[in-house]
Amino acid sequence: MDETPIRSLTALATAEAACQRCPLYRNATQVVPGEGPRRTQVMLVGEQPGDQEDEQGHPFVGPAGRILDRAIVDAGIDRRQVFVTNAVKHFKFEPRGKRRLHKRPSAGEIDACRWWLDLERAIVKPRVIVAMGATGVRGVLGRAVTIARARGEVLSDGNGSRVIVTIHPSYVLRQQDDASREREYRGLVADLRRCAKLLD
Repeated sequence: MDETPIRSLTALATAEAACQRCPLYRNATQVVPGEGPRRTQVMLVGEQPGDQEDEQGHPFVGPAGRILDRAIVDAGIDRRQVFVTNAVKHFKFEPRGKRRLHKRPSAGEIDACRWWLDLERAIVKPRVIVAMGATGVRGVLGRAVTIARARGEVLSDGNGSRVIVTIHPSYVLRQQDDASREREYRGLVADLRRCAKLLD
């Protein structure tokens, strides 16, 4: 791998596209780098690209992304000022007929991809990181954390950013009924509002 220091998001995306740090690049359509302003106060870290993200090459453009976009607005955060990314940059899936079903990344895959997440954080320098879902949390903190236990706390990432732990927006979609979906959505918005308060 090229040892030239990576100091821009453009250079980072180019380097990520050549990544072979774990086997996930073999079956994915393309790498999906993070997107947003080079310098911003808020970084949202999800799990991995989904089917639509893998096809389009952009993070959070599928159904979970639409939930997240709405929650960001409802929390009073300017969506244009948010950097969105994933702990793992390639789509991990299981073929099922013509469909590709999401498969959770392993701890080893998350840890291998942490290299890229750390570079994103070094370039963007967010004041607050919102880690969404177990994979996002492990990517940010480098260890497993129980979401129910850490939710509501403001953690430190050891590099000057404060970390808020919340559910992944796809969790809202997986709820069985409207009442449960609404409850989980409100919880996600509340966690994002906590993020907004840290910026005041």
